[in-house]
Amino acid sequence: MIDQIYDVIVVGGGHAGCEAAAAAANLGSKTLLVTMNMQTIGQMSCNPAMGGIAKGQIVREIDALGGYSGIVSDKSAIQFKMLNLSKGPAMWSPRTQNDRMLFAAEWRHQLEQTPNLDFFQDMVKNIIVENNKVVGVITSLGIEIKANAVVLTNGTFLNGLIHVGDKQLGGGRMGEPKAFGITEQLVSLGFEAGRMKTGTPARVDGRSLDYSKMEEQPGDINPRKFSYLDTPILKEQKSCYITYTNEIVHDILKSGFDRSPMFNGTIQSIGPRYCPSIEDKVNRFAERTRHQLFVEPEGWNTIEIYVNGFSSSLPEDIQIKAMRNIPGFEHVKVFRPGYAIEYDYFPPTQLKHTLETKLIDNLYFAGQINGTTGYEEAGGQGIIAGINAHNKVKEKEEFILSRDEAYIGVLIDDLITKGTEEPYRMFTSRAEYRLLLRQDNADIRLTEKSHQLGLASDERLQKVEEKVKNSSELEEFLRNTSVKIETINPILEENNSSPVNQSHKASQILTRPNINLEKLCAVDYIGKTVAQYSEEEKEQAEINIKYKGYIDKEKENVAKLQRLENIRIPSDFDYTKLSSLSAEATQKLSKLQPQTIAQAGRISGVSPADINVLLIYLGR
Repeated sequence: MIDQIYDVIVVGGGHAGCEAAAAAANLGSKTLLVTMNMQTIGQMSCNPAMGGIAKGQIVREIDALGGYSGIVSDKSAIQFKMLNLSKGPAMWSPRTQNDRMLFAAEWRHQLEQTPNLDFFQDMVKNIIVENNKVVGVITSLGIEIKANAVVLTNGTFLNGLIHVGDKQLGGGRMGEPKAFGITEQLVSLGFEAGRMKTGTPARVDGRSLDYSKMEEQPGDINPRKFSYLDTPILKEQKSCYITYTNEIVHDILKSGFDRSPMFNGTIQSIGPRYCPSIEDKVNRFAERTRHQLFVEPEGWNTIEIYVNGFSSSLPEDIQIKAMRNIPGFEHVKVFRPGYAIEYDYFPPTQLKHTLETKLIDNLYFAGQINGTTGYEEAGGQGIIAGINAHNKVKEKEEFILSRDEAYIGVLIDDLITKGTEEPYRMFTSRAEYRLLLRQDNADIRLTEKSHQLGLASDERLQKVEEKVKNSSELEEFLRNTSVKIETINPILEENNSSPVNQSHKASQILTRPNINLEKLCAVDYIGKTVAQYSEEEKEQAEINIKYKGYIDKEKENVAKLQRLENIRIPSDFDYTKLSSLSAEATQKLSKLQPQTIAQAGRISGVSPADINVLLIYLGR
């Protein structure tokens, strides 16, 4: 039925699969996306939102690399918020609330407009391996499709098992079948597999809620967007709402604990620490009398509501009874109860930094198959896997982002060197150079790299170059422009900042905690010049001036680290020959086979003393 040999086959049409397929195809590889259901490509399986703390930075990075997640998010957004604005710029994180159906439709539209990309609807049950190299896949219809590289992005579908109370259903999502065969084959080939758990809340009828009993959460007054391209900015937004559980709700939930698969031993796998079920929160934080819930609309033209914070696998009667004691939910009608899902994953220490497996050549894993959670983390892995699958097939250099270049680099390095025993979620605290990895400069960090690959367009690069030129020009103006005492002191006093006794450069005034560029624009000739620049250019110049000392310090630390990144360890290095290494270090290093001294130092259980032994042996 399919007689051509593809450069790259991507298995799975979720967030990782979509980005992988788009990247490989846009780079010029003849690509096939195989999915179990063409109607659910790019589906938001859980919350109808993109971005958030650290996740928003990843979406910006995907966009800067030439991926589609930011574009799709902007075109399907119903609300935009920049989170953490009360903190420093390293913490600012964009987030959109999205129209779930429009999001999936936009993803499919973007993929269907992508040259070199074909589609096929079927379940992949096996990969074809010859001489330790993947050469294709076999579908449930028995169709063999040949390829030079395969990217597996199976999400929660590998032997997926859904739990609602004491009821169990096989499936990768409610109403969709599980995938089988791949786990068993990979284990037979020598891969280590495990089980993880995630969950999702009930979906309810918005017409049955009383919003007057909740706190309204509107979007930003001046909404922004994810993509650095000319995607639309929201002119109209839908509000979310906040309500809270209470002790009555908690008592009802507790009454069902004996029927909960979380507590009766039915579920033994580990769920996401930072997105626990409501029963887990009630159990773990018994001292709390209430928990916050976000009431999120699913789209522009639907009455369906997502109850964020009420993820549950309790019996449906307990879920409904508990919800009806939440303010505003007294008469709630439930479309679908919450459920938990267990699925297979493969510990990511079995991968290289390109996301190619160590055991089978040209086979790549991306997304929840690697033990991560979240659309953004999946998309970030997907684009890297797609790029590297293409590069491997075309005999080009591998593409790896380091920890100081991108949150995506932090994500993949954490997975490869440390592994994960629970669903991995990105946070700003995981990045040691987060002041360099801000959401506002993702285009400056990554677009040129992607353009060199052939993924980011000329249009993207031109926009970045113009932004850099203009923000540098504005920065120079502020560093060279003086403000007189009589002009600046009234502004300083108005903002509770100490007056000056001599003229200062505008940039010096800008470094003060209570002063920002907008306030400095009260000086007439500064305001007139600043008004000529875009919001992004102004933001870039202000951050570079205000945080220069901190940014320079981080760059120094990066330079020190890079010296260790440049010391490579031979791929066939025998750690057992070094008697001075600790037993744990010998075991971990032999198993994970780090490529550089810096990577070795990030492995849990490898001490500074062990690194010194390696440095001495390598002649450093």
